[in-house]
Amino acid sequence: MRRLIFHIVCFSVLLVSAAQARLFNGEEFYLPNGMQVIVVPNHKAPIVKHMVWYKSGSVDEAPGKGGSAHLLEHLMFRGTAKVPGDGLNKILEQNGAESNAFTSTDMTAYHQMTDISRLELAMALEADRMQNLKLRDKDFALERDIVYQERKERVDNNPAGYFNETLRRVLWQNHPYARPVTGTPEEIMSLTKEDMEAFYKSHYAPNNAVLVLSGDIDAATARQLAEKYYGPLKKRPLAPRPEMPRLEPSFKAFFTMEQPKVNSIRVGKIFAAPSYNIDPQDIYNLTVLSAYMGEGETSKLYKKLVLRDEKALDVSTAYDSGARGYGTFSISAVPAPGISGEELLEAIDDAWAEAIRELTPAEVDKIKTKMRAGLVYLRDNPEHAAYIAGSLAAIGMPLNEIEKQADEIDEVKASGVKKSAEKLWKHAPQASGILKPQKELTPSGTDQPGKKEGRR
Repeated sequence: MRRLIFHIVCFSVLLVSAAQARLFNGEEFYLPNGMQVIVVPNHKAPIVKHMVWYKSGSVDEAPGKGGSAHLLEHLMFRGTAKVPGDGLNKILEQNGAESNAFTSTDMTAYHQMTDISRLELAMALEADRMQNLKLRDKDFALERDIVYQERKERVDNNPAGYFNETLRRVLWQNHPYARPVTGTPEEIMSLTKEDMEAFYKSHYAPNNAVLVLSGDIDAATARQLAEKYYGPLKKRPLAPRPEMPRLEPSFKAFFTMEQPKVNSIRVGKIFAAPSYNIDPQDIYNLTVLSAYMGEGETSKLYKKLVLRDEKALDVSTAYDSGARGYGTFSISAVPAPGISGEELLEAIDDAWAEAIRELTPAEVDKIKTKMRAGLVYLRDNPEHAAYIAGSLAAIGMPLNEIEKQADEIDEVKASGVKKSAEKLWKHAPQASGILKPQKELTPSGTDQPGKKEGRR
């Protein structure tokens, strides 16, 4: 569904042989109005993925205006003077096209999967709403209420969602990444139609967008169509970029949270990790590290904590380097019955150290082999290619870097992975948390539910 906060796909399956030096064989060009266009040809089927990525997300919101980017995403489906109301979706559905959108911290994207014969229709509709959105009072009130209800359902009334949001907020402190993409309930209800119009005018412009066309199309045709539909759009002055402050490397925080409707304990650990914009080389070591540590049931943490020691029911890691500021490296786990959250966090520490000691060149090569197998599906899927190319371009990675990142991963060595792991574990800002079932009040009322935060 389009009303889904999207977490940018991490490129953990990007590996390619020397004979296939370019990942997508994509091409790019810029329109005179500043719009970047990336073309990824794939002629196996007469379909194309059409995506417009705006380089604006929740980090670009003004203080107190949380949820602006996400609410505007909803309102973009409410029509223009030329295509009023929900006409865009109806037209696309009648023509067999799928349309959706998502918002994240750093970007917002709108996309359609369509038969190549309907591509011009999708481009005309998308270009129209890039500069001709018409906000009506009743549409604004309706979508604001929908966004508010989504927030309540997915975060405030969802203990796991609220815990994960709190974990990020504890880590990021006063950094723009501390803001939830949804906004808080109070912020959402304080937003006005004028706020949305201001955000739209200062962020939605061709000179702040990346167009990705992935599928049965060549660069010459893509240029012709992009110039026809997006070329006439005018540049706009853009809002200043927010500052991305550095966090104190020694920062470590720990909190516990008790919530009703929680049946089992959860633990989480999150690091402010290097991204492409902070350390473009370290990201490849960390990509391999995440795959080695906790991506799948053959990963080290899973085998040690779930299968061998039986201290966890599940454990996984995730690394996201696609950000304007810091990336994130996270660990999530559920303790086995009889194991406390505190015990599991300690076990994770021990299992991590043991896994690093056991990391060998042979292990790294094994991970690369798995990544190579995954690449087959990535290269053959226009939708996945569009997501990868567009998300990385939106945070500033040039196309030539996107194309060769697989070769960069192929150069990763076990010694580099170990070095990056030590730097992450010992010298990166980090936060850990435990989500617990809410305790019953004692007769004296001494057990108070809620959240505790502090240093660890």
